[in-house]
Amino acid sequence: MPINSAIETSPTDFHALMERIRAENRVSFSPELYMEVFAMDEQTFSRLAHVPPDAVRTALESERIQDYIRSTLRVLRAVADTGTDIGKAIYWLRNVHLSTFNDKTAEELVSEGRTAQLIDYLRSWEAGAQG
Repeated sequence: MPINSAIETSPTDFHALMERIRAENRVSFSPELYMEVFAMDEQTFSRLAHVPPDAVRTALESERIQDYIRSTLRVLRAVADTGTDIGKAIYWLRNVHLSTFNDKTAEELVSEGRTAQLIDYLRSWEAGAQG
């Protein structure tokens, strides 16, 4: 197995994640590659991005799809900036229920358009943890 193939299927840092989900020869992100990295099916992705399921295949560069992916990446960047491994950050995003936000996951908050509020929470938590 070539050395690069491991990073291609399971990014280890934020920049590798960005490259892994970037659409080939485009300035946008690939929803297909995003779903692969995040172990997500089309139904789940379309629900979270608020687009019809067929849009995931036919409207790859739609504003809603790209905005959802960019918002998720903003949150993951904030988590990665705390020194958290990107794999653990993705796990946290998808699975950890946050009591501050009525036990919703970060993924659900991004879907609701609460990215800025979530990032503010992460920054205040990090600032509190540092002293």
